[in-house]
Amino acid sequence: MKLAICEQFGIDFPLFAFSHCRDVVAAVTNAGGFGVLGATAYTPEQLDQELSWIDDHVGGRPYGADIIVPAKFEGKGENLSTGQLADRIPAETKDFVAKLLAEHDIEPEERPRLGGSSLSGDTGRDLLDVAMSHPIKLVANALGVPPDYMIEAAGERGILVAALVGAREHAVKQVNAGVDLIIAQGTEAGGHCGEVSTLVLVPEVLEAVEATGKRVPVLAAGGIVTGRQMAAAVAMGADGAWTGSVWLTTEEAETAPHTQQKMLAASSRDTVRSAGRTGKPSRQLVSDWTDAWLPHDGGARPLPLPLQSMLVEPVLRRIDGLASQGHSGAQALSTYFVGQGVGLMNKVKPAREVVREFIEDYLAAAERLSGTLPD
Repeated sequence: MKLAICEQFGIDFPLFAFSHCRDVVAAVTNAGGFGVLGATAYTPEQLDQELSWIDDHVGGRPYGADIIVPAKFEGKGENLSTGQLADRIPAETKDFVAKLLAEHDIEPEERPRLGGSSLSGDTGRDLLDVAMSHPIKLVANALGVPPDYMIEAAGERGILVAALVGAREHAVKQVNAGVDLIIAQGTEAGGHCGEVSTLVLVPEVLEAVEATGKRVPVLAAGGIVTGRQMAAAVAMGADGAWTGSVWLTTEEAETAPHTQQKMLAASSRDTVRSAGRTGKPSRQLVSDWTDAWLPHDGGARPLPLPLQSMLVEPVLRRIDGLASQGHSGAQALSTYFVGQGVGLMNKVKPAREVVREFIEDYLAAAERLSGTLPD
């Protein structure tokens, strides 16, 4: 394609694919796009193994890593251990989770487990060091301006830094901080997102970035699961698309089996922004779990990041396992991050085929658009 970003990243098609699954990352990169591994949930040792596997399977083709270092989180600057953070989880919130499970016929564990604090930023530097020991071409960050050490270390190694934004003023802050790539993510997106739609946000961000006087590429994100949507974003001025949800129903995906079936059957109205998973609003499949954390009578108030995820991630993984075994209560509770584009995701496909369909759909859309012009 004739987009500058393709030459900048050494790719054939400006389709960026965020996934927690190394197989998806490699498949997209090998198909001419750009795979990005969600690295935050790994330990440094695990991340090294995952990236080594990708290195062995992409033959030098470009890929990146996403390492979330939130700008704000409980305990920031206090140098707390995981145990000290866990002590801040209120007993009444633990009781609420136990009650919710009991209402769905799930027996409580004798010794409930707590997850780590991967969303607290305390492992960010270690994960970054591991990622930069591999030939990544991009490091991405969400939930605020990347820390100085990320921008500086990347710059020293010629690695580009990307940041996700949900408002025009956030984009300006990112550009002024030295970020190389802006991802304008609308509220349709799965995971952490803001309140402005992609169709409105992308031109707002493009205008704001241009006003800074700096040439920083902008990718569109949020609900984009087809090539025609990507073409619409490029028609607005975006340099390409950043995608995540569409890879959750691929053959290679890490998605729990029952949750994947829920996604295939879901409509675009079957998602909700809920803080019940991480403590910050993130779009996910509607379920009894998300309903329980909404602000209504009887609903619980989610804890701040990262306390909420420390408490509930082990529970949600257990729910996924029970749901795959046919447990009806667990199936009613099961949920996962996914955007409103889920209504167009109705078939399991190899990731490479998804890339091919994106390209074909994009070209068809571009041809339709060119056909509207006078001869």
